[in-house]
Amino acid sequence: MPMTRRDFAAFAAAPAVGAQPAAQIDPALIRRHDESVERLLRMQIADVKDPNCGGYADAFGFFSASTGGAILDTYVAALVCPASRFYKSNEVMQRAGLAAGYLRRKQHDDGTIDLYITNFHSTPDLAFTIHNVASAALLAKLNNLTALFGEMEPFLRKAGDALVRGGVHTPNHRWVTCEALSQMNEVMPDARFVRRAEQWLAEGIDIDADGQFNERSTTVYNTVSDKALLVTALKLGKPELLDPVRRNLEAMMYLVHPNGEVVTEISRRQDQYERAGMERYWLPLRYLAIKDSNGRFAEMARRVEPRGAWLSAYLRFPELAQPLPASAPLPEDYHKLMPAVEIARIRRGQMSASVLLNGNSRFFAMRNGECVVQAVRFASAFFGKGQFRPAKWERTADGYRMTQSMEGPYYQPLDPPRKVEASDWDKVRGLRPRSEVQKMEYRVEVKEAKGRRGGFTIEIAAEGTAGVPLAVEVNLREGVQVEGAAPAPGAQNASILKSGYAVARSGKDTIRFGPGFAEHSYTQVRGAEPRLPGESVYLCGFTPLRRVLEFDAPA
Repeated sequence: MPMTRRDFAAFAAAPAVGAQPAAQIDPALIRRHDESVERLLRMQIADVKDPNCGGYADAFGFFSASTGGAILDTYVAALVCPASRFYKSNEVMQRAGLAAGYLRRKQHDDGTIDLYITNFHSTPDLAFTIHNVASAALLAKLNNLTALFGEMEPFLRKAGDALVRGGVHTPNHRWVTCEALSQMNEVMPDARFVRRAEQWLAEGIDIDADGQFNERSTTVYNTVSDKALLVTALKLGKPELLDPVRRNLEAMMYLVHPNGEVVTEISRRQDQYERAGMERYWLPLRYLAIKDSNGRFAEMARRVEPRGAWLSAYLRFPELAQPLPASAPLPEDYHKLMPAVEIARIRRGQMSASVLLNGNSRFFAMRNGECVVQAVRFASAFFGKGQFRPAKWERTADGYRMTQSMEGPYYQPLDPPRKVEASDWDKVRGLRPRSEVQKMEYRVEVKEAKGRRGGFTIEIAAEGTAGVPLAVEVNLREGVQVEGAAPAPGAQNASILKSGYAVARSGKDTIRFGPGFAEHSYTQVRGAEPRLPGESVYLCGFTPLRRVLEFDAPA
């Protein structure tokens, strides 16, 4: 039922309930939130004749249900926050009603919604959207926005039916669904919601000995799981669910670079190698910093709050308005091996490095301030499959050893002979006798240098078939300039370090590496992974090869 003038008048006369006093919320946060409201008012379609009235198109031109949830969460938080310029705004109230109608039209009869880029009739994407809609519904209910709550209620009821029967795709979807169920139970209590959440939680939380969830997604799905488990713990009275959140946050203290960027090389999801900070961890960081009097969490929360905080969280969780405890120093001088994740993290002030120990061709990355070596990797022309990807690793007395073994056989006629159809060529390869088998053994040892310059040494060895061209690639982040290397023939943004040392430079920050070698100029080795963005510096030789490279940060 559309909201009436009487509904607006009743809300305008009612006192604010469930909202923190303005003095307890950073005015800058409220200003940013008001700017978001203004932006959404401009984007949202208000023409009631338009089939997409109440929503807006995303970057692909899709009108997704999720945008309606985001609008509601943003609008309702402003409507009930006395310090907002849109507090009790008739315009925003009416636009929120349009968003609720948009959501109802975007919902399937089975209660689910679509994520047009990949998922259809999707319960997990419904759960993500419910996080926003249920947040708005709770604030509406607490603040006597009865008519607006009534506009959201049909969507929520159909969604609740879908959540108690729908499935998931990925590990984090279980906890996303539990969060949605716990929020639904708070807004419109139903024993089915609790039973379904208990069913998912009975599987146990997927966190390893190094504090990483199954997907190891350090900038996306870690944050999703942390928030989901935190909210579920609070809404369903399950404090034990806070323990994996604590463990993940503690682990993340060692996966942050000096400039605040997060290590993403370990991710199994779409954020692998992407750049992002700790902003999405803000809610669990702030909540557990206050609850546990954890100074390290408090320091990280202070760093990310200007970009990571959002208003509706403060309005829904009064605990967040309590003062943070005193900050404690974050780790800045450590060597930490995470064997379950198979990464070693080394930090010495503004210099840090990651050693990827298993399966990742980018086995070493380093940075000094803003100067970033994104990857060190190598490949030989060994039968078009010579990219080094560590298959085994071990910790040595002073570093890490990684190895990989390969074979390149030739194949004899089938014995006994048989006719081979064109489509059977690959199928029968394993039945053929092998001959002239070529072998290649790779070994890499990474050590922290102990001399005056500090830094790291990387020994690269390739033995077996002789005379195989090999190229080592040192890839630099876009914008990092390199001195001391010569342009590589026939390749863009590529150079060869023929001898001596190169210096990579970004502003005042530098990394020196070498010594170089150039027995050939075959840099784009067949079978190697494509060259990475940014400048790549190559060192080129033949097998058997044994070279020690130094990486340090000149004073």
